[in-house]
Amino acid sequence: MKLGFIGLGNLGTPIAENILTSGHEVFVYNRTASKTKPLTDKGATACATVKELTAACTVIITMVSDDKALKSICEGEDGLIKNMQPGSVHISMSTILPLTAEELSNQHTQNGSHYLAAPVFGRPEAARARKLNFVMSGGGAHRPQFEQLLKDAGGAGVWDFGDVVTAANTIKLCGNFMIASALEAIGESVALAEKSNIDKQKMWSFFTQTIFNSPIYINYGNIIVNRLFEPAGFSMQLGLKDVNLVLSQAAHVQHKMPLANLLQNHMQQLIEKKGPEVDWSTVSQAAEIN
Repeated sequence: MKLGFIGLGNLGTPIAENILTSGHEVFVYNRTASKTKPLTDKGATACATVKELTAACTVIITMVSDDKALKSICEGEDGLIKNMQPGSVHISMSTILPLTAEELSNQHTQNGSHYLAAPVFGRPEAARARKLNFVMSGGGAHRPQFEQLLKDAGGAGVWDFGDVVTAANTIKLCGNFMIASALEAIGESVALAEKSNIDKQKMWSFFTQTIFNSPIYINYGNIIVNRLFEPAGFSMQLGLKDVNLVLSQAAHVQHKMPLANLLQNHMQQLIEKKGPEVDWSTVSQAAEIN
């Protein structure tokens, strides 16, 4: 398949590399052009503009940091929506508001192209190990057509949540909120064990082999127990962005989320004390630092 990829950050780069090494012809664009080099060194073609990319490809994947970045790529005279070829498909892997997905999907439809929401669960190391999970919605009959492409992108699992385009991004926000909540809980539990003269390593080995035997507790538990917060796989700044999206969606549907408010406050405090680029798992230390 000949396809375009926009957004070569910590997670976008290994996903694009997976697609390239799966045998697809890949065209790449990134606002910081130097970030295309790891892909072009492996055979991808760099495009100077979004418009150039749309001329080369009928399937375009975006993996950018937030709603604002995605809208800047999609909208305007030189954006994706006005320049994609008729019948082309835009697959958005970004974590964004469901409302943003709905707005962009409607704009694509009006301009003769299609929008598929496919946000991803997993850190860069999971992408390199091809252990990501994608949730997808919208796109109508196009969803089954792109399941294999998402597997080529590193998806160990691809989960179809139907025609309503907002579904996948809502699920992504719910998932990221639960991960952030687990980070806080792991940190407080490990600190309690330490202050109670318990071997934290042994305790965490017990938990992850029994009642908490899942990737979130195994992988993030290792980071937190051993304080491996740098380099960041996913920054606190992006973590706070996601919690803000969760609270925005909660307000939209008139739902109270007191734990999300606590996480938001802790993340803001940690950014002020440690900077925005520390790994978001550092939220596990918030109660201890305060």
